[in-house]
Amino acid sequence: MNHFRLIAGAAVLAAVLSGPANADDAVKLTIGQRGNWDTAIAELGTKAGIFKKHGLTLEMIYTSGSGETLQPVISGSVDFGLAVGTLGAMAAYSKGAPVRIIGAQATGAADYWYAKNPAIKTLQDIGDKTIAFSSNGSSTQSVVRAFISEFKLTAKPQATGNPATTLTTVMTDQVDVGWASPPFGLKEIEEGKIHIVAKATDAALVRGQTIRTVVVNTAFLEKRKDVVERFMKAYRETIDYMYSDNPQVIKDYAEFVKVPEPMAKRVRDEFFPKSILDPDKIVGLDSLMAEAVNLKFIPQPLTKAQTDELIQIPPRK
Repeated sequence: MNHFRLIAGAAVLAAVLSGPANADDAVKLTIGQRGNWDTAIAELGTKAGIFKKHGLTLEMIYTSGSGETLQPVISGSVDFGLAVGTLGAMAAYSKGAPVRIIGAQATGAADYWYAKNPAIKTLQDIGDKTIAFSSNGSSTQSVVRAFISEFKLTAKPQATGNPATTLTTVMTDQVDVGWASPPFGLKEIEEGKIHIVAKATDAALVRGQTIRTVVVNTAFLEKRKDVVERFMKAYRETIDYMYSDNPQVIKDYAEFVKVPEPMAKRVRDEFFPKSILDPDKIVGLDSLMAEAVNLKFIPQPLTKAQTDELIQIPPRK
């Protein structure tokens, strides 16, 4: 009897000791703009089992823009924020917020601006009418400001939230020029309900900048550096998978955003070259810094020491 008790006790002890080692680390994310190809990395990587392979279970919370994405990271209620405007991240850091950039999320952009009014064909046709962006501190706000600066526009910027609410405001004449990111709006364009007025890359400043980032709560980075490194490893692996010949990724994305597979493939192949999603380098840092100062996101340029503290991208291994 004692012999069996010893065996049972050893089995229980082994189960207790092995449990944590085998359990996935659960992490919480806020993600801007559900449905965009470039913001679907966590979703598609989870569907493909890539994050689980690296011992991670993701709880994903989608938001309407950078401000909504960043604030929970700052408060510590979530661990990571994806698709946070670079200027917004800089501004939060400069004010002492516990946030660090651990990757580039979008360098350049596939976002576009559209109208239903046939008289508005180009940016110059907007005049003093309204032009949409998602939320304060977002990359779409930066693009709109770049449009106004580079094309000498008198248009009035207006925060409209995500692409769905923006489309409603355009169709009900609450705003004149809306914004979206593929695949959103492609159906309406094909049906002739709206037409493209400008693309984000029409602004020279945007083409050479990392406009959105991946951020993490500072305390989480300090305490769970191994989790952060595994997250970025899975993130990179998912990007490679998204641009592979595996047809499953297009099937999964089409199902996720509820569009036909040919349209899902068009979104990737036409609008999102892989270079946009490269997470390993923040591009155009000097111009981003100057823009942040000019737009009063930060009072003065960050020093090299501050930049090195803010941007901590785990190296590829």
